[in-house]
Amino acid sequence: AMLWDLHVNGFEVDAELKDHADRRLSFALSRFGTGVLKTAVYLTDNNGPKGGVDKNCLIVVRLRGLGEVVAEVVDTEWPVAIDRATTRIGHNVRRAIE
Repeated sequence: AMLWDLHVNGFEVDAELKDHADRRLSFALSRFGTGVLKTAVYLTDNNGPKGGVDKNCLIVVRLRGLGEVVAEVVDTEWPVAIDRATTRIGHNVRRAIE
């Protein structure tokens, strides 16, 4: 499994969501191997139980020799926000490395 740090603000993350994020991150980033030094995921629920388009997923990846690459998505549902952010970070990392 990939090593990554999870930082959560405004709600509790269950194991299912964490597993989902883990799978998606591995899928997006594992091909870059040792080029990825550190990965952090920041999940912030801005409105809490009020809901709305308030679920913010920020992913920060530190690359060997290339500094940090970032992807940020706001959506109404956690799985969707995570899917979109992990897809985007995969593209951004690939662009940075190429």
